[in-house]
Amino acid sequence: MDAMLINQLAPQTGQKPLPAFHAYGIEMEYMIVDRATLDVRPIADRLMQAVTGGYACEVERGALGWSNELVLHVLEIKNPRPQQLETLPRAFQQEVAEINARLAAFDALLMPSAMHPWMAPERETELWPHDNQAIYQAYHRIFDCHRHGWANLQSMHVNLPFADDAEFERLHAAIRLALPILPAIAASSPIADGRLTGFMDYRMRVYRDNAAQFPMITGLVVPEIVRNAREHDASILEPMYAAINPHDQDKILQREWLNSRGAIPRFDRNAIEIRVLDMQEHPAADLALAALVIDLVAALYDGAFAALEAQQQLSTEALAEILWQCVAEADQAVIVNGAYLELFGCRAASATAAELWQAIAETLTARGCAHSALWRDTFAVIQQKGPLARRIVRALDGDTSRESMQRVYRELADCLVRGSAFIA
Repeated sequence: MDAMLINQLAPQTGQKPLPAFHAYGIEMEYMIVDRATLDVRPIADRLMQAVTGGYACEVERGALGWSNELVLHVLEIKNPRPQQLETLPRAFQQEVAEINARLAAFDALLMPSAMHPWMAPERETELWPHDNQAIYQAYHRIFDCHRHGWANLQSMHVNLPFADDAEFERLHAAIRLALPILPAIAASSPIADGRLTGFMDYRMRVYRDNAAQFPMITGLVVPEIVRNAREHDASILEPMYAAINPHDQDKILQREWLNSRGAIPRFDRNAIEIRVLDMQEHPAADLALAALVIDLVAALYDGAFAALEAQQQLSTEALAEILWQCVAEADQAVIVNGAYLELFGCRAASATAAELWQAIAETLTARGCAHSALWRDTFAVIQQKGPLARRIVRALDGDTSRESMQRVYRELADCLVRGSAFIA
């Protein structure tokens, strides 16, 4: 949750909305931690002040920029204007290097992955106190943001544009189908409160319940079928606003971004934002997953696996069941929904998520997908060694002492600096 009023994919004044798959917006969230202990350091505003001379919530740096988040120990790097993916791995890596160089003055550094492994959010959370603080204070008053589902979660958001209602319907249906299996390749959060949680993607587990008192805000995380802005307003936004209104009579939060599903339509900027991807160990790995997801969504959008009508027949409940299997077990989740498997050309009675992803990758490669050069190597690591969460668990080898966790997460921070894969 960054400076939420920024329309990242909004076209320039007077320009038409971008067509689907024309360009993309990527947002990556990193923890700021102490260089010696790796404890969280709530100093994002001090970093911004050192760069801008004030407590700015945005820093523009050419093609990329930095922005604040809900909490002071998290910083976001993004491309404020939509771009092609090929130039982004090097650009994001350069921003990581610049931020780490500036954080050295505070004896701090950036740490990757989707959750801090021993942060105590009830004690250590500090909310952003500057611009947009009314929004953050409203969130905290209503939801209590001193919890893992708010204060300790870092993800990559992938923004895909659409030009009109026809493109929106196809894009939304495609993203909705892809969403359940994304944690199988992206999970990187097996630890919280200094212990193994039993989930490969614990970030998504706590994300699901962060607004449990208002079920319409998160829904089942997998979005319901909607075909245009009118349907979206009537079935998602209006019931959500009505539910929260007694607690938000000034209507501070009654905006599109209150929707916390795993993929949210942003009609204010003609884009759909995917939110279920855990952060990886270095930017090229994150962008490899973004590229793979985009290629899968594009293939679904084009009807390469199934027609639009068939895509829309699967219930939200059935897709959510697959999602939560993948949140728990990632690549080893066993999918037994035959209708879902068949949509991807898999006619077996069951398949692991890893087996399904291998079949999908082969289909994407055979059809000449746009970004295979970006995702091929990272996907091979995931298929051979498991997603980052599984590699973290393997590296710990059953030892969840603070010393062991510091060793593993220091190596992750080193991977971020080097731009290299974490192999365990």
